[in-house]
Order: sequence, then structure tokens, then C-alpha cells
Amino acid sequence: MAEPVKRPTDEPLNRWDRWDRWKAPKYLKRGSGPDDLRLVAGSAVLGLVVAVGAVLAAGPWDSGQRKAERVRAAVQQRAGGAHHEGTAPGGPTPAPSAPAVLSALGTTVGLTAPAGASALETALEPLLDAPALGSVRTAVVVDAATGKQLYARGATTPMTPASTVKIATTAAALSALGPGHRIATKVTLSPDSRTLTLVGGGDPTLDKKALRSLATGAARSLRDGDGDGGTGPVRLTYDTSRYSGPPLHPIGPNENIAPVSALMVDEGRLDKSDRGPATRTDDPAGDAARLFAGLLDEAGVDTRPAPSSGRAPDGARTVARHLSEPLSELVERALTNSDNDIAEALARQTALKAGEPASFAGARRAVTARLKALGLPLTGARLADGSGLDRADKVTAGLLAELLALAAGPDHPELRPVLTGLPVAGFSGTLGDRYTAISPATGLIRAKTGTLTGVNSLAGTAVDAQGRLLAFAFLASGSTSPGEAEASLDALATVLAEGTG
Repeated sequence: MAEPVKRPTDEPLNRWDRWDRWKAPKYLKRGSGPDDLRLVAGSAVLGLVVAVGAVLAAGPWDSGQRKAERVRAAVQQRAGGAHHEGTAPGGPTPAPSAPAVLSALGTTVGLTAPAGASALETALEPLLDAPALGSVRTAVVVDAATGKQLYARGATTPMTPASTVKIATTAAALSALGPGHRIATKVTLSPDSRTLTLVGGGDPTLDKKALRSLATGAARSLRDGDGDGGTGPVRLTYDTSRYSGPPLHPIGPNENIAPVSALMVDEGRLDKSDRGPATRTDDPAGDAARLFAGLLDEAGVDTRPAPSSGRAPDGARTVARHLSEPLSELVERALTNSDNDIAEALARQTALKAGEPASFAGARRAVTARLKALGLPLTGARLADGSGLDRADKVTAGLLAELLALAAGPDHPELRPVLTGLPVAGFSGTLGDRYTAISPATGLIRAKTGTLTGVNSLAGTAVDAQGRLLAFAFLASGSTSPGEAEASLDALATVLAEGTG
């Protein structure tokens, strides 16, 4: 079946039109529209405030989703109620680190042990057998505190994961580079001061503001003696050699992902969006260079002729440099919004660190090697891309669940952003409208969603009735209704949050 072009991976369909047709548990049903998503005072608010106050505070993505979530949580707690939409000024300062949050979730003192495998089997089996989940479905649940597998069905069966593969991509990048790593974009000047080169480092979040800063720095360098005072024309080239291989994803031109390039602005989007589908440029590097030329002109640097592709000449020196946000923030953004462009960039950064070509093939080898070094079960796994858009991707539910548990454990604190970046049930990202105020799972489940035609997946963590953190992965294929499949997956995760007795 051909891939949909207009609907991005994990981008919800019009749920308000179809919800009444879903045969979901009563605590998942909505009313007639988005207004029904307003959170009310009571147990739902308590669950949301506790979970968001403890877990979301860990996220370092201060410039985006994490900060907004903390602000809303603080306002809700002060007001004694909550509203699913809207923002408020102010808010608490960021928590210093994620590890303390996860330690709290893993605390066992005074808590009843989580339900055993037999109880989970009784609760999960009927939901796993729902026809909405198609012909093949696998599941694994792991106690994140002990690493013990509490439930498994088809734990070692390779499945197409769709966007849940981003969990593996981001974990590999964090393991290889560390959460503080930043991607550099720079401008170099030739020894004769006649050629400026914009050198792409692979930052898909580069924007006009960053390019303006680079232009200002380059102009200053020319005025301060590295050139002839900026009065003569300067040749401008742009270098994308950091990446190799075909730039187009195997699905071809698509609104879900731009051509993969070491140099691009705003993910190659031709509108003002920062997530979801968008018309994309077919020449991201050229567009970035032409924008940069205009900004150089504003800064007093005449560039002639038009920018052209080419490497920086030998002996060129760096005259301006821009660093991306830390890798931890890029990971959170990739997971919360299911951002395909960032995911592919992170896979290539992992390849560069491993000495592999920064291509789809090189990234596949590098990510696989890094996951193997973490001791994860890779039998049957194939990481064909970083985003999950490729149906050739294969992972097991066991791999995803064990990776999430590893991220929650004490031995790999560098993996924490994998957890803090997961969307929050009924609150953020691709789970923002999949749970309601009366669902016992709202605020207690963080999970990465995955959707391709006939493929639906959900992998993340749930805080159970005893306060324990459970890592889970549910993968299904052969589904015919995305809405019904998503409702069934959400019901499975809700069981974990409710507890089984």
C-alpha cells in the first residue's frame, strides 16, 4: 500500500468526526469537540499535577514544549483546576536535572510491589486481542526499577515500528554524543579574503535569526582586517559535504520530511510552521545560502555572483560560528512532536561520531552499533532510517521496552531526555488529544506514538497505581482503522496506569 503523502507520521486525523464510531472504553470517549478536552478539578487534576510537576520539570527544553508544560502545570496547581489549552505568563524555573525525578519514581519504600505477570496477562490479553489492532500485535511490559519483564507477547518478533523507532535513534545519539552536544554551523573566509563559505554542520533547526548572527559576525571580521574593509564584492559558496548519500528519504518527496541536508533553514519548511506536515523546498541548502547572501548584504557585505555550492578552500579560517540547542533539547523536540527532520539529523550525527558516512546506510550501521554497545537485544532489528518513515525498519517490543527501562535506570543518565521528551497523555505532543480529563491515564503516561498505513504503535512509560514506573511497548500491524487502533493502544496503556489490583 502506498504511503500517504498528505498525512504525516503520527499526525492525528480529524478525531472529532470519527470518535463516536470508535469502540473505546468509556474513560477514553470524548464529547463533540476540542472543548471537551478541558481538564476539571478532582482526581484528574491531581494526577496531572503530580505527574507533570514531577516528570515534566526534568525536561531542559526551555525554549519550547517543556517550558510551556511547566508553566501550565504551575498555573493549574495555583488555580485548583486546569484547562487543556492556553498559556500563562511566569512559571517555575527549570529543575536542575532529570535524574532526581526518575529516582523519585523508582522509590520503593512504603509501596506495594507492582502486579505480577499473571495479573497483567489477565488485564492485557483481551485488549491485545481487539480486532482493531490488526493481524499481528506484540507487547512487552518491564518494571523500570528492577528491569524485570512483567509481561510479554511476541517480545522477540520483529515489527515495523513507525515513529517509535525515534526512541532508538535518539538514545543512540545521546549515548554517542552526550546530552550537551551542539551542532555547529560556521562561516569561513579564504586566505585571500575573497571567498566566504557557509559550512553546514547538520543542524535542521537553523533559522533566520541564527543566519543573521553569522552574517553579522562575518561582516565584522571583514571590517576588522580580515578583508579589505568590506567594500569589494565577496564570493559566497556553501558547503554540504558533511553529509553524503542520497538526500531524499526512500519515501520520496513528501510533506513529512525535507531532503536530508547538512545545511537547511527551518527544516526546509516553506511556511511558518515548526511541526507537522508542510510544503518543503527541494533545495534546502541553496535556499539557506540565498537567504544568507541577503543577510550579508544587509550587514554591508556585497556578494557576487549568486551563491554556489563548493567546499571551503584550503587555509580558510572560521570567522563566525553558530551552535544549535543542546542535543537533549533536540531529542525532546524530536520525540514530543515526532519530528522526522531532527530524527534523521540525529542519526547522521551518530554516524559522524562513529566515523561512518553521514548517509542513510552509515547512520543505520552507527545507530545499530551504539544500541549493541548498550547491551540491548538486537536480534531481527533493522534501523533503516532514523525517523520511522521507512517500512524496512524492524524492531521488537522487547528492544523498545528494555531501552526505555535502561533510560530510567541509574547507569545511563545521559539517556534521560528520551523519557522527558515523550509526549504526555492528554497534555502534550502527539498524545495531547488522545486522553481526556476522566481517563485515569491522563498525565501518568508518557509515550511515543507511531502511525503508518496499517501500522500502529505506542511505546513509553506509565506510573502504575503503586507509584512505580513501568516501561512498555505495544506494536501492531495489519490494522485498517487508525482511530480504532490508537484507541485500543491507549486502552492498553491505561490498564498499566490503573493497576491490576
